[in-house]
Amino acid sequence: MDTCLTPLPEVTDIKDISGGRLSNWPERLTSIPPRISSGSLKGITAEMFNENTELWKKRVAYYKTLDYQLAEPGRFRNLLDMNAYLGGFAAAMIDDPVWVMNVVPVEAEINTLGVVYERGLIGTYQN
Repeated sequence: MDTCLTPLPEVTDIKDISGGRLSNWPERLTSIPPRISSGSLKGITAEMFNENTELWKKRVAYYKTLDYQLAEPGRFRNLLDMNAYLGGFAAAMIDDPVWVMNVVPVEAEINTLGVVYERGLIGTYQN
C-alpha cells in the first residue's frame, strides 16, 4: 500500500504546514504548487510548471478549433488524462463543464500526483 500513497513532505516545526501553504481556489490551479517551489520534486522547476500550464492552454484552444464538439457544452462530461504529468490538461479545461481524472503512470520517473492534488485537481496512479 505504501507505493500508492503520496506522502506529505516532512516539517521541522509543529507550526509549519507540511508541504507548504496552498493558494485559495481558483488561484491554486495556476500558482506554483508547494512541492515544486520547495524543490522536493527533483527535476521540475517553477518555470517548467508555468510552461506546461501555458502549453496546455494553447493546446486545448487549438483542439477546440479542430473539433467543435470539444467546446460544445454538455457534449463530454468525463475525460481521462492517462499521462497527466502536472495536471495541465485538466487545468486548461477548468472553464468547461467537464470532469477530468488525472492519471499518473506508476512507471513515471517523477511522481507528480502530489502536484495534481496541490492544484486542487483529482488523480490516481495506474499502470
